[in-house]
Amino acid sequence: MARPPVLAALAALALTLPLAVAAQSTDALESAAQQAAQGKDYGRAAQLLRQAFEMDRTNPGLLAGAAGYDALGGNGDKALAGLRQAIDAGYLDADGTAADNAFAALRGDARFGALLAQLRQRQQIESKLYDSDALASPYTENLSEDEKVAGLSKFWSEVKYNFVYVDTLKAIDWDRLYLEYLPKVRATRSTAEYYKVLMALCARLQDGHTNVYPGPQLRNTMMAKPLLSTHLVEGRVLVRKVFDPALQARGIVPGTEVLEVDGQPVTEYAMRELAPYASASTPQDLERRIYTYSFLSGPVDVAPRVRFRTAAGKNFETTLRRLTLETYDKAVPDTPPFVFKTLPGNVAYVALNSFGDDRAADAFLAAFDRIAASSALVIDLRNNSGGSSNVGYRVLATLAGQPFQTSRWETRDYRPSYRAWQHTMPNYGEPAPAWPNDAAHAYRKPVAVLISSATYSAAEDFSVAFDAMGRGIIAGEATGGSTGMPLFLRLPGGGIARICTKADTYPDGRKWVGKGIQPSLKVAPTVLDVQADRDTVLEAAVAALKKQI
Repeated sequence: MARPPVLAALAALALTLPLAVAAQSTDALESAAQQAAQGKDYGRAAQLLRQAFEMDRTNPGLLAGAAGYDALGGNGDKALAGLRQAIDAGYLDADGTAADNAFAALRGDARFGALLAQLRQRQQIESKLYDSDALASPYTENLSEDEKVAGLSKFWSEVKYNFVYVDTLKAIDWDRLYLEYLPKVRATRSTAEYYKVLMALCARLQDGHTNVYPGPQLRNTMMAKPLLSTHLVEGRVLVRKVFDPALQARGIVPGTEVLEVDGQPVTEYAMRELAPYASASTPQDLERRIYTYSFLSGPVDVAPRVRFRTAAGKNFETTLRRLTLETYDKAVPDTPPFVFKTLPGNVAYVALNSFGDDRAADAFLAAFDRIAASSALVIDLRNNSGGSSNVGYRVLATLAGQPFQTSRWETRDYRPSYRAWQHTMPNYGEPAPAWPNDAAHAYRKPVAVLISSATYSAAEDFSVAFDAMGRGIIAGEATGGSTGMPLFLRLPGGGIARICTKADTYPDGRKWVGKGIQPSLKVAPTVLDVQADRDTVLEAAVAALKKQI
């Protein structure tokens, strides 16, 4: 999920320029603070975050972060005073503070315990307005009718006042849908069935950053999966990866086509069993969700019967055992956030597979000298579903010769009195902030970025900035077409929902959410490519780069 830049930008620039130059915005200040902390200069890191708070006094978390740096630096008294100042400014994250290892040295200090108690008390009071325990009852096999209606009503009202795409609410008549779904939730006979109804309602919003998620008690009832992955290629569902040797022994290998599931043609199965519950921003996003992420998922104690066709044209049928998500996650190898290799022709290949933490950017900068020795660079985002936009911007900064623009954004600015006065309520927005280039790590050779429908959220923010700076080729297929800042809320029965509160565009205002970032070099894999394990997207990008070398 993406947000306006808040963390991790350019270490070298922030640390080498004078403070007055580096601190052009809270973004640059936070970037400098993070890098100062990595160099164990905790006093300077705390100073930078306090300076950032003076620029944005709506974010008391900056003061709490500064207190954490003071604690890491061994200045316990200053850390406690800073945490107290953060609480007075409106900071509420008691659980996060208690778990933050930055405060480890203070956990035995009675003053720290008293501040945590104060935080929890204030958090409890504040939660009664927006996140009351009364509407977050624990899981039972079948929630009461009152709890079900309350959960529906909470989701409906939070969407009505926070979902950023107001025109969508008007087009689908959100109030009418609420009335339509009231009898549906009342008719459910289990909590699992209730959550499917909520997911179906949410899917009507057609936004990939607005979702309903059942609680952990229902994961094995609704989301267990067999040990393989699939993908829609040229209108056919193909096996892409197999993580169980027993399945391979039965002939299920990459390139095998799925024909039927439980006697239903594969497309009919996906559209009937999966599509109604999938929240997606674009057609390509929906395809990815139902033919890859959710395909063949369901109750752990039910084994779907699947009909396959081999690459040689032989049909066969077998049952597939579903595994709990915990077992599935243990069996499936982790995808590293950063992969680097040198291709023939001295072309550097870098896969940035996740922006979920700083590892991809840290590894890129650590390998920069080897990357810089290449004649051209490919950055592969095809398997990157997002995280923090700032992680990607740290990499982009090495490709820019000057500060570059990131995304414009808007959010709703609801004012009750304006509504009473019948005044218009335009969105609040900010222009695309500039992210500083990394003069200490400068790559000026030809670059290509690879994208697919799985390129999502913060990875799309990367693609927007790369496209806007005109730095190179974008090859592959249109991205998923969704980003934003989700608002999370608890629901009865242990589940949660998230609602997209921020609309992003290109720096010049061009819309891409609901469309996807479009490649300048359109290349899509074919069935034969998958069956031959051939990466035609990478091949096309490398061929185009070699013409520029």
